[in-house]
Amino acid sequence: MIKIAPSILSADFARLGEEVAAVAAAGADLIHLDVMDGHFVPNLTFGPPVVAALRPVTDCPFDVHLMISNPDRYLEDFAAAGADYLGVHAEACLHLHRTLSRIRELGKRPVVVLNPHTPLVTIENVLELVDMVLLMSVNPGFGGQQFIPQAVDKVAELHAQITRRGLPVEICVDGGINEDTIGPVAAAGARVFVSGSGVFGHPQGYQAAMEAMRRRAAEYVDASP
Repeated sequence: MIKIAPSILSADFARLGEEVAAVAAAGADLIHLDVMDGHFVPNLTFGPPVVAALRPVTDCPFDVHLMISNPDRYLEDFAAAGADYLGVHAEACLHLHRTLSRIRELGKRPVVVLNPHTPLVTIENVLELVDMVLLMSVNPGFGGQQFIPQAVDKVAELHAQITRRGLPVEICVDGGINEDTIGPVAAAGARVFVSGSGVFGHPQGYQAAMEAMRRRAAEYVDASP
């Protein structure tokens, strides 16, 4: 199943609640919330109060992506605010196994995230702990960046490893995803796709954007060996 997770980083922040409601009504599978601290990445966004304020707007699952240093300090706050998935960067966690286990203890779905330069070997010993691996296909910190093509091979390698080990782990790709780039990563094994400007900037609207991406992904999946 192809899942589209619109990133509200590209939404109109003056109308954020309305934007979340609209994109959920248009068929989003997840709502992706990028939390940035100005330290781990060179940008600032929002914290738990904004997540809590948006939570009553929709029942669509919230995929909270913590692009922050020392994420352990804030896990309880984001869990209480209404996150369904909590994603932490392997690069930001001193004790990754402990952090992912704590997310599960909080009743949330653990996600481990890798930057483009970080090798898969970094997470091979924690794959059993997560529901999803998010592979960045841009360098984190800003929306609207160009997709890094090398992410396709990384997805394929991770997919082979997950399949070989028989794990129920989804692969998500985040960065530069739109109708033109989604196909190859879907064929490589990804099934969850974060898209900011590809959804919120689409000239024909949110529903048309997500339907077009699902069609393109399905075409590549059907054509793959």
